[in-house]
Amino acid sequence: NDISLTDYIAVKQKFKYQSYLPHTLGRYNKKRFRKAQCPIVERVANALMMHGRNNGKKVLAVRILRNAFEIIHLLTDANPIQILVNAIVNSGPREDSTRIGSAGTVRRQAVD
Repeated sequence: NDISLTDYIAVKQKFKYQSYLPHTLGRYNKKRFRKAQCPIVERVANALMMHGRNNGKKVLAVRILRNAFEIIHLLTDANPIQILVNAIVNSGPREDSTRIGSAGTVRRQAVD
């Protein structure tokens, strides 16, 4: 629905984004903005691997994600990836702020 996020949510633009298993072994941080080409389910799995004791345990993160998607499918009878995309769109910021300043003084100005 949100036009500004269509470039950054890689779900169905190309065939390589449609992966069954979110474990593509891709190097998406080597160049700037290449992480936008990473499948969105894999980015969520990578975000689960945080806080020391979970570093590098991607198989565990994929299993947690698969079980969560199964629960979502059983409760709502909807596509769990579509529900994930809707949640990401709803969590995005509605407006931003920019810096406006002269002679060293900076104030924030809201931008729609």
